[in-house]
Amino acid sequence: MHKPSLSILLCLGLAGCLVGPDYERPDIDTPMAYRYADKEAKNLSNALWWEQFQDPVLDELVRSALLENKDIKIAAARVEQFQGRYGEARSLYFPQVGLGAQGQRSRSPRDNGPVPLDSSVDPVFNNYQALLSMNWELDVWGRLRRLNESARADLLASEEGRRSVILSLVSSVATSYVTLRGLDRELEIARTTAKARGDSYEIFKLRYGAGTISEMELAQNQSEYQRTLASVAQFEPLVAQQENLLAVLIGRNPGPILRGRDLAQLTVPSVPAGLPSSLLERRPDLRQAELNLISANAQIGAAKAQYFPNISLTGLLGSVSNQLSNLFTGPAATWSYGVAASLPIFTGGGIAGQVQQAEAFQQQALLTYQKAIQSAFGDVENALVVSSKSREQMAFQAGQVEALRTYAHYARLRYDNGYTSYIEVLDAERSLFDAELNYTRTRSSVFTSMIDIYKATGGGWVTEADKLTAADVQGQR
Repeated sequence: MHKPSLSILLCLGLAGCLVGPDYERPDIDTPMAYRYADKEAKNLSNALWWEQFQDPVLDELVRSALLENKDIKIAAARVEQFQGRYGEARSLYFPQVGLGAQGQRSRSPRDNGPVPLDSSVDPVFNNYQALLSMNWELDVWGRLRRLNESARADLLASEEGRRSVILSLVSSVATSYVTLRGLDRELEIARTTAKARGDSYEIFKLRYGAGTISEMELAQNQSEYQRTLASVAQFEPLVAQQENLLAVLIGRNPGPILRGRDLAQLTVPSVPAGLPSSLLERRPDLRQAELNLISANAQIGAAKAQYFPNISLTGLLGSVSNQLSNLFTGPAATWSYGVAASLPIFTGGGIAGQVQQAEAFQQQALLTYQKAIQSAFGDVENALVVSSKSREQMAFQAGQVEALRTYAHYARLRYDNGYTSYIEVLDAERSLFDAELNYTRTRSSVFTSMIDIYKATGGGWVTEADKLTAADVQGQR
């Protein structure tokens, strides 16, 4: 081959056209503001927000989860998998060189048709080969570049997927811990109430034996005592189940969880600032969805490139001899080089089917991306609504609890002094018990809604958490 021809082929391979559509970010209709945005929001989205709870136990649980959680390890392994795929795609840019060796001993039949084999010729002969082969596909139409573009987007998407796992994991650990402390408080309320009603029941039994109260009043007292004991039995397995859930999140076998500050002692985190459009840049799951779209878009070009000729440079260098001792001598040398081209003429719709699949998959990825954005804005809106209204609800319930305590106190005094029946006492104490439980649940909801806001808005804290994980791993080495 003449050198000018080779130069032309190399230029075609390196600067060929790209078949298929180039990626352009689709237009997204983003809300300008949230209905329930916090006017006093501070830009804390890049901070390790769980530290605002000021509970060292929670800090340690998050650190353990980032280091030991199995979902994070699975996501990290998935990143390595796509790193390998990306390396495989990039390798096609370069010549594929292989080395082969062969030794063969054969015998030809003496009766070889109408012309018998000369009896003086030995029918047994040897053949030895040592060949170095090369094949280099010239990326004239951009098929390899599109495959490389798709593989790179898949790799970056897997990394964003790992960051999404971090976002979900930290939020789940914090939510599970707050829920656990809430259940601890509810169990404490139930046990305290059960003890008080148990003591009251013992007194009522004595008073019934002395004839100062009726059997109906004794039965009423016993009924409330048994009701509270049933509540204790209800909360105890819930606490154990929540401990087991949290233990698995931090990468341990199910079992007890160390406690830190009480629910009432935890500090409510500040609301992070975040414009609607910033969600597109901050949430890793949205970046992952967009990268999946980029990958699918590139696959269209790779599929369409199959309509055009496939051009490759081929080469062969080696030795062929019937004597092993002469394999690497000058006369045994052989070489060849050339250009190979192939063009599909009729595939029965095979290539068209692949293009159709790629285009349909790209549409799925586009719609998935758009849906993920809408869901993300909905997540933020819902979290802000719950945060705002649960804090209002908690304030009202705090006043209700205080009022019911006063009511129960005076109802007991009126009953002891004979001014009212025991039914009024039962109503007051039952209402107080339920109000205390509801107040505790609303307090937990205030914390979990703040966690949901940080999860929904994303933020640089995911990167900070990732750094924390890397620091822990490096410290253990």
